[in-house]
Amino acid sequence: MISRLGQIAAYLRRIPSVIGTVFSNRELRAVMLGFAGFNALEWGTWITMIVYAYDQGGATTAGVVAFAQLVPAALFAPVASVLGDRYRPGRVLAFGYLVQGMTVLATAAALFADAEPLFVYVVGGTASVAMTLSRPAQSALVPMLARSAQELTAANVVSGWVESVTVLVAPAVAGVLLGVYGAGTAFLVFGFVALIAFALVLGVPGPRPSGERETAGAFTELAAGIGLLRREREPRILVLLLGVQFVGIGALDVLYAELAIGALDAGDAWAGYLNAAFGAGGAIGIAATVALVGRRRLITPLTFGLGIWATSLLILAIAPTKAAALLLLAAAGVGRTLADVAGRTLLQRSAPSDLLARVFGLLEGLSMAGLALGSLLVPVLVALGGTTAALVGVAAILPLGALLAGGHLREIDRKADIPVVEIGLLRSIPLFAPLRAHTLESVARGLVSVEVAAGVAIVEQGASGDRWYAIADGRLEVRRDGRVLAELGRGQAFGEIALMREVPRTATVTALTDCSLYSLGKDEFLEAITGHPRVAADTERLVQEHLATH
Repeated sequence: MISRLGQIAAYLRRIPSVIGTVFSNRELRAVMLGFAGFNALEWGTWITMIVYAYDQGGATTAGVVAFAQLVPAALFAPVASVLGDRYRPGRVLAFGYLVQGMTVLATAAALFADAEPLFVYVVGGTASVAMTLSRPAQSALVPMLARSAQELTAANVVSGWVESVTVLVAPAVAGVLLGVYGAGTAFLVFGFVALIAFALVLGVPGPRPSGERETAGAFTELAAGIGLLRREREPRILVLLLGVQFVGIGALDVLYAELAIGALDAGDAWAGYLNAAFGAGGAIGIAATVALVGRRRLITPLTFGLGIWATSLLILAIAPTKAAALLLLAAAGVGRTLADVAGRTLLQRSAPSDLLARVFGLLEGLSMAGLALGSLLVPVLVALGGTTAALVGVAAILPLGALLAGGHLREIDRKADIPVVEIGLLRSIPLFAPLRAHTLESVARGLVSVEVAAGVAIVEQGASGDRWYAIADGRLEVRRDGRVLAELGRGQAFGEIALMREVPRTATVTALTDCSLYSLGKDEFLEAITGHPRVAADTERLVQEHLATH
């Protein structure tokens, strides 16, 4: 017991360093803060709409409304995800937050005007559809902003914490707003939160998509993502497994109201409090997810998290009291966060970078479908056997998903090694952006990580050159004959002149700060460059410009 407590304490002590790792990256910091606003909007407005619908006609109305709002979102999400691969993902993310804010404010206006419930449901459904833009775009953007594989995992862990904390805070705030001011005020507050998220990410566009991509129709590009899942077992299983958990979340969304108003006779506000308990569990699970940073194998935390979630709901079915509901839903939240962070990180490692937004878009669509199915499942189970039957049925869904995945999960964990961070960096460098996905991946696998302390010269004028360098983080100075020519930073590169012209280094490049670089050997660099006519021409032009201007 003492050793276990010591391990938990060690994990807790790592929390500031993990947050510091992510927040030291300005662009990742903005994305995480924007994601907090998005999650507050999503969970706060969702529980508000469920309670509003429950007040109109009980669990059946709440379930039907949830289903009706989620089906269009489920259909739209995969198509919308094409935007994250076709355009700069940061721009898509900002656009999504803007549309969400406007539609949620429109829903608030409808509620303040005492509009017919059907009209409120339609406007609120538009906001739900707009929310499907966010996660696929962010899932494609974050690997492009991370400076190392460890930073990418840390970003996924922090995003899991952000979601858990907002699942705790947003429903609780929604509960207070519902109890004191009503649904209209809740939508108004969360609409402004979405606009703040828009402002935060507006300055983080992300790199342009590959110039080699052909502009096809949205459905044609979506078919490429579907084709990947049909061909590749690993991402297909992960998408299905992650999607199954949303059946449980959709069921819980309706169960909160059923438990609070029906089984516990506690009133509307308790629906928000029970949802907040689920979020509190995710926040408590911070200590568990810290262990994922730097971890190569993720299948154990994934399956363990699903097990905690299912067991908690089964126990709640036996003891449905207020205290038990708060404690056990918190435990379920711990398991859900652990499983979700581990599963999404595995999926990022498994899916090709040029299809990443579409793969996560398909997951988003499947998630919405799962939420819809779960919201319909609860009224049926309640009608058959009451709240107890509903809790048992929902609990059974989660281990069923892991059972269907079977022994494939361990193989997925072993093979999930696509260098997504390195590919994201190469895509941000104009010289390599035109390369096709398979070539980029091949080049990325040849990159070698190099850490350089401030003041160290990476290359020196007159020396022979055998490597090309890409900058992941830090600032460097370029000097020739003692004269400063330029400063370089993330997303820039150097060293190509000596490799292309077979001449000594033409300048000295010195680290002004501690730097993280990736280097590529001469043979690998020339093979990538000369194998693509457009890149070869761009590189030759770049070399000529540098020699002419410096």
